[in-house]
Amino acid sequence: MRLQSQKRLAATILKISPYRVWIDPEKLTEVKEAITKEDIRSLIKDKIIRKKPKVGVSRGRARKKAVQKKKGRRKGAGSRKGKTTARLPRKKSWINKIRAQRKLLYNKEKNERWIF
Repeated sequence: MRLQSQKRLAATILKISPYRVWIDPEKLTEVKEAITKEDIRSLIKDKIIRKKPKVGVSRGRARKKAVQKKKGRRKGAGSRKGKTTARLPRKKSWINKIRAQRKLLYNKEKNERWIF
């Protein structure tokens, strides 16, 4: 049974998309006979034709991903774009290396009283 025109009319009355129009499967013959807007309005009033709820995109997966990124996950080689220097400047990486070496030397000096 093709009810395209009825769905279209119902959609214009309800101000929604035809995809969101629900028709009671048990009352299809009544709906098929309805050819005017007035007929459709009466079917809507009798709740034979109804609006389907809106279907939105769930943010659950996005929230989960955000939590993981906050913890420092998802930063592997496959997730990176651009050069290493784009993520951490050359100078900053040099500073980090030197600080690590100086810390190592300082600890050796402090504890065992000798330097390489």
